[in-house]
Amino acid sequence: MKPNHHLDDATLLSYSAGALPTALAVVAATHLERCAACRARLLDADRIGGVLMQQQRVDTPSDDARAAMLALLDAEPATAAAAMPADLMEEADPDRLPAALQPWFGHSLRALRWKRVAPGVQRIRAGGVTGGELMLLRIAPGSKLPLHSHGGNELTVILDGAYDDMLGHFGPGDVADLDGQTLHQPVTSPGVPCICVAATDAPLKFSGWVARTLQPLFGF
Repeated sequence: MKPNHHLDDATLLSYSAGALPTALAVVAATHLERCAACRARLLDADRIGGVLMQQQRVDTPSDDARAAMLALLDAEPATAAAAMPADLMEEADPDRLPAALQPWFGHSLRALRWKRVAPGVQRIRAGGVTGGELMLLRIAPGSKLPLHSHGGNELTVILDGAYDDMLGHFGPGDVADLDGQTLHQPVTSPGVPCICVAATDAPLKFSGWVARTLQPLFGF
């Protein structure tokens, strides 16, 4: 199934430049493993970055350098990166975590040891992460999370299950690329738990006073 929600252009450019904080970069890499379209866009971002580096090596950018960058920006997305990497072409194992998550959480979904942090919500925090918070979340079917915005940036990729909010329906492989202006209230789909990996570079901002009061206990 192809993802329907993708990384923002600014996020891809930051990832290409190695400028994303570790937590956000891990989640971005998780989406890139499942999304051929974003891998193609990343290749274009890498090529644009190369042109910009060439421009910085001279005092005045040449007409050829300008023309090359404009051509890349106007071109159709690259197709070379659209193919699945060789190590990802094997038949999908539903118990195997994406490669980008394995250094932080291990290989097996069944082996995860969840910690209950709220009714219907379980979490595993990654240790040793700099530049933000990286966590796996397991949310019971039909759960409604508190309405909230973000103190900074948040990236969330769905691994299994799904949720809906005012931004649409998010299923396996989809990424929610959110900034401090986004206000939403995810509601998980019935049937199976929604398992996702999320990264933030600042605490969430809950709208209700009850959620704000309990926030220090939940650690979000």
